Amino acid sequence: MRATAVRRTALAASAAALALLATACGGTSDADKKDDKDAAGGGSSAPKTPAKALTAAELEKATLAQGDVKGRKVTKAGPADEVPADGVTVDKEACLPVAHAMYGVAQKGSVATTKRKVIDEPKAGNKKSLEDLADGKAEDAFKDAFDLTSTFVALNSYEGTAGPDAFAALKKAAADCAGGFTATVAGTPTKVASIAEEKVTGGDEAAAWTVTSEDDGDKAPFKLVALRKEGAVATFFSFNLAAAGGDVTFEVPAEVVAAQDEKLA
Repeated sequence: MRATAVRRTALAASAAALALLATACGGTSDADKKDDKDAAGGGSSAPKTPAKALTAAELEKATLAQGDVKGRKVTKAGPADEVPADGVTVDKEACLPVAHAMYGVAQKGSVATTKRKVIDEPKAGNKKSLEDLADGKAEDAFKDAFDLTSTFVALNSYEGTAGPDAFAALKKAAADCAGGFTATVAGTPTKVASIAEEKVTGGDEAAAWTVTSEDDGDKAPFKLVALRKEGAVATFFSFNLAAAGGDVTFEVPAEVVAAQDEKLA
């Protein structure tokens, strides 16, 4: 792929990523929770004693901060990262928990929420402009410059069994919607072509997926992770511009997940 093609693909992926990471809403039905858990694959590892929700102050202390993840910049999410509770719709109702998780919004029962953006720091040696490079090296330099992962992290505190229920609902939705769906945010549709399960560990239970979006035939991978510790549930939604070109391996943000897990311990 020539540099111009890589650039065009990355910019298209950037637009899709911004639309996907813009923000969102939440809501989960309380009906048939047992069936949901069973369908999610063995059910949720719900605590025997209902969890006491972390207060807003406690949740803030348990949230990622600058310095918690080596090589990453951590900042608070702002107003631009929010949409009204009814701001997300899907063409398949069963997929709504996935759409909500993609935008980092709490499910029903949440009593407190924090949101952070975690972005890879530029790698050393990637500051030279493309114009300064020989034509044969421009493509590699462009790819390296955009080989940065950005992760939107939402940490939600739930009362009682609402946390395990939210986690189980997300797992079930990801399995049910493996073949894809379309989510619409603020009138802009985003087509999810597929959802594939990934490996991740942490907390009382954790799950991860590669969510592949599609726009006019161009596909871009995203990573979605859910981590539950007692009544707290964190969701992580990541993208990497260079990965949109197909020449960079894009992994689950394991170090970011591990850092959040440690703060919840």
